[in-house]
Amino acid sequence: MSSLNTYAFIAMNTGTGNRGLVPPLLRDRVFRWYWGASTVSVFGDQVSSIAVPLTAVLALQVHPRQMGYLVALQWLPSLLFGVFAGAWVDRLGRRRRMMILADLGRAVVLATIPVCYALGRLTMQQMYVVAFAVGALSVLFTVSDGTLFQAIVPSGRYVEGQSLIFGSRSLSQVGGPTVAGLLVAAVNAPFAIVVDALSFVGSAVQLAGIRPTEPPRSDGKDGGVTAGLSFIWRTRIVRALLTGVAVINFFYWMFTAAFMLYVVSVIGMGHAWVLGVVIGASAVGAVLGSLLSRRLEKRLGAGLVFVAACLVFTAPLGLVPLAGSVRGLAAVLALIFAAQFASGFGVMALDVTSGAMFAQIIPPTVRSRVSGAFQAINYGMRPPGALLGGLIGAAIGLRAALCIAVGGGVFGALLLIPSPVPRFRLPSVPG
Repeated sequence: MSSLNTYAFIAMNTGTGNRGLVPPLLRDRVFRWYWGASTVSVFGDQVSSIAVPLTAVLALQVHPRQMGYLVALQWLPSLLFGVFAGAWVDRLGRRRRMMILADLGRAVVLATIPVCYALGRLTMQQMYVVAFAVGALSVLFTVSDGTLFQAIVPSGRYVEGQSLIFGSRSLSQVGGPTVAGLLVAAVNAPFAIVVDALSFVGSAVQLAGIRPTEPPRSDGKDGGVTAGLSFIWRTRIVRALLTGVAVINFFYWMFTAAFMLYVVSVIGMGHAWVLGVVIGASAVGAVLGSLLSRRLEKRLGAGLVFVAACLVFTAPLGLVPLAGSVRGLAAVLALIFAAQFASGFGVMALDVTSGAMFAQIIPPTVRSRVSGAFQAINYGMRPPGALLGGLIGAAIGLRAALCIAVGGGVFGALLLIPSPVPRFRLPSVPG
């Protein structure tokens, strides 16, 4: 399925069989394999994004507070290890090898869920351990990935590279949840997680097939562990970016902790395949966002597109709690579809422009440390946000938790308007 998504994305952007229209980066074997690894892995992630919470809801009858714990534990490693992981990876070098090991580790850990479920031994305690372990391995993968991207993609093609990567990811968001819903309906949620485990193996195989020239490892004389934090503090635009997205992340994961329970238990969308199809179809907005990001960036500038994307990402989610007030399944599905479509467009435009901005601003020699520090703060907002979402949902209701989360996310986007971010533009590149 993920190979079909990849092929479809190439066809959409190039026209099948017309080499002259193929983006230059896709003609490069190293980038193509790197891009393929990302596509395969993210497709599996989209399956697990439905299958893991549904395993907790359907197989273990999870309480809202427990759902908050589960989501929080996935992101807690970013807060605990992000800064140190970035410094360690920069000192060690070998970012590609680190990404391969992280992929294989996540495959093994996720595979324990269907195995234990088949043996009748699956517990919430194990789900917590798996979430934490996968989160820790993802930290290592992410702090390595930014530097590898800079090593593979020529300067001046960062937006194109990010558009291709996030374009295939958005296509995976179309197919992944739909496939997840069908798999959950056919074989139960825990067994659907096998797809994600296999996707990490596929990613590792493709990364093993490339040998890009990576930047030299750090000798520790350029700031060591604190270099990433120091760079963020000294660089006003990066500091502003971090402030805005950290607030958005806090409230978005508060929203996420309540969302699945809300649509299943309050709205009554208990059929996994319906939920998967709705979320998957709405992710068409993400495809559109990735395809239009480069054009919007050239016309408006990366910074302005980023700020607008933050608002488009957060504000439409207010339609989800509104769906609980309307009558008729068609109206409910339409509101959730609209919320996910618009939000998907926003998050893809946000990811593409921010990735290009970071690649332009952050030197490769400190990229892993900056990425680790950024993760520690930005992703570190996710565990308390998820915990708060679960606690508020249990205390005053899931709908109230969703409304508070949407308002807070919009506030985070508005914080960026007076900052230097809207005025930032990437250097123009001929052709």
